[in-house]
Amino acid sequence: MTPLASPPARPDVIVILVDDLGFSDLAAYGGEIPTPNLDRLAERGTRFSSFYTTPRCSPTRASLLTGRPSHEVGIGVLTRPVGYRGSLDPDVPTLGSLLRDAGYVTSLTGKWHLSSEVTEPDETWPTRRGFDDFYGILGGGTSYFNPKAFRAGEADAEADAQRADFYLTDALADHAADFVRQQTAQRQPYCLYLALTAPHWPLQAFEEDIATHAGRYAAGWDALRTQRSARQTELGLFPTQIHPAPRDQEVPAWEDAEQPDWQASRMEVYAAQVVAMDRAVGRVLAELDAAGTYDNTLILFLSDNGAEAMEIPIGRRFAPHVTPDSTRDGRPVAIGNDPSILPGGEDTYASYGRAWAHLSNTPFRLYKSWVHEGGIAAPLIVSWPAGGVGGGDVVHDPAHVTDLLPTVLEATDGSLPEAVTGVSLVGMLRGERMPERDLCWEHIGNAAIRRGRFKLVREVGMAWELYDLDIDRAERRDLAAERAELVAELATAWQAWADAHGVIPFPELVAMYEARGLPAWQANS
Repeated sequence: MTPLASPPARPDVIVILVDDLGFSDLAAYGGEIPTPNLDRLAERGTRFSSFYTTPRCSPTRASLLTGRPSHEVGIGVLTRPVGYRGSLDPDVPTLGSLLRDAGYVTSLTGKWHLSSEVTEPDETWPTRRGFDDFYGILGGGTSYFNPKAFRAGEADAEADAQRADFYLTDALADHAADFVRQQTAQRQPYCLYLALTAPHWPLQAFEEDIATHAGRYAAGWDALRTQRSARQTELGLFPTQIHPAPRDQEVPAWEDAEQPDWQASRMEVYAAQVVAMDRAVGRVLAELDAAGTYDNTLILFLSDNGAEAMEIPIGRRFAPHVTPDSTRDGRPVAIGNDPSILPGGEDTYASYGRAWAHLSNTPFRLYKSWVHEGGIAAPLIVSWPAGGVGGGDVVHDPAHVTDLLPTVLEATDGSLPEAVTGVSLVGMLRGERMPERDLCWEHIGNAAIRRGRFKLVREVGMAWELYDLDIDRAERRDLAAERAELVAELATAWQAWADAHGVIPFPELVAMYEARGLPAWQANS
C-alpha cells in the first residue's frame, strides 16, 4: 500500500457492475478468457478474494446503491410487487442522489432493474433516483442486438439499435466513454455507474468475436476447472490452498457429455461476451489515460452475483421487454438450450447452462440464487492510486456489497445516511484490518451468516450447514453435527438480522403469490 503524503482532491468515481460473471472468469481471477483491460486494472489496483454480493441481480443493485440490505429498501426477490415493494424505495437515498447533492454529475449507463414499472416513467426510474443521465435498459436482461425497455433519459432509445453494427455492450461503452470525456473537458466531478448487462444471457455476440474462441473449450469443463484452480494458486488469490468443490452431481463428466461440440459452442459465445465486456471497460479506461485523470479516479469493478446455472427451456418466453418476439428484420427468435439451436446470433435466445456455470464459479459450490459461495462470492477490483489504493495487492478480509456506498462517500467527502449498514473499505484498502462483524444473506428461502472464519448456510427447506472458511472456502466438509452450539448461536443471530431488516419468511411469500392467483414458482422469478 502507498502511504499518502497529503489527501488527494475529491476523485471522480466509476462503478462498473457486470452481470452474472463467475468468480473465476477473469484472467486476474484464474480464467482463460482474454481480459487485458481488467488485467491492467487489477495490476494497478487491489483485488478482493472474499468479497460478497447478494445472490441475485436486483438485490445486489439495491444494496450497492443504498448501502443497506435489499429487503428493507423494497427488493426482496426481483421486481414483481408481491410481498415486497418490487421497486427501490423512493424515500431511500441512492449513490446517485447522494453524490449529486455533493456536487457530482451522475450517469447510469446500462441496466437498472430496480423498478416494477418499465413502460411509463414514475418515481422509481433512475432519472428520478439521482441520475442526471440514463442510457440503458430498465429490465433484467434483453437481446444484445434488439434491446427492449431501452431508454435515453426517459425517451425510447430502441431506434438506436437499428444500426447494422449495433451491439448493446458496445453501445453502452460508447455512451460511457462520451460521458467521461464530456465531464473531464468541463472539469466537472462525476460519478459513472456503468452497469453492463454482459455476460448475462442470451448468448449473443458478433460472429467475428465468437470465432476468436474456436476450439478454446474443446477440452471440456473438467479439465478447464482444474486449470483455473491451478492458476488461482499461482496468482496467490487465496491465503491458503483451496481444494475445489467436487463436480456438481448434476453435471456429467466431460467425457460423458452429449453433443460436446454444441456444448463447447455455448462457452465460446459466453467468452465472446466477456471479451466485449472487457473491451467496454477498456474504452472507459482509455478516456482516463487520455485526460491524465486515472490516478485520481476511484474505480470499482464487480459482478452482481455468481454464475447463472439456468437452462432455458425450448420456447420459454420471459416478459416482452426481456425476450423479443422477432429480430430487427422480422425473423423468428429460436428460444432455448438445445443442440438444434446454435447460439450466438440475434435469432437465438439461449444460456450456457449449469455445467459451464460450474466452471465459471471455480472453486466454489452452487450458483446465482444460492447463498453458498458460488452464489455470493464475486470478483471485486478497486483502483485509486492517488488515494493510496493499488499496486496489484490482494485483500483477503471479507467485505460486502453494502460497503461500497460508504467507501465512495468517504472518498468523496459525501454525507453518509444513518440507516446505512455497510462500512467503508477505504481503511482496508490502505492496509488496515477490518473489525470482525456478521454478514448475512437471505434469498428465496436460502439463508447464510458469516462470522469470522465460520459460515452457517442452508438451502430452502434444508438443514443448516456449517463451514470453516479459513480452511474450506469450497464448503466441502459440513461441521454442523460437531458444533451444535455454534450452529444454534449463529442461527439465532441470523434470525435477529432477518427480523430487523424485513425479510419475509419464504413460505409466507409463496402464500402471497398463491393468494394473488400466481404460480408459486414465480416467487423465485
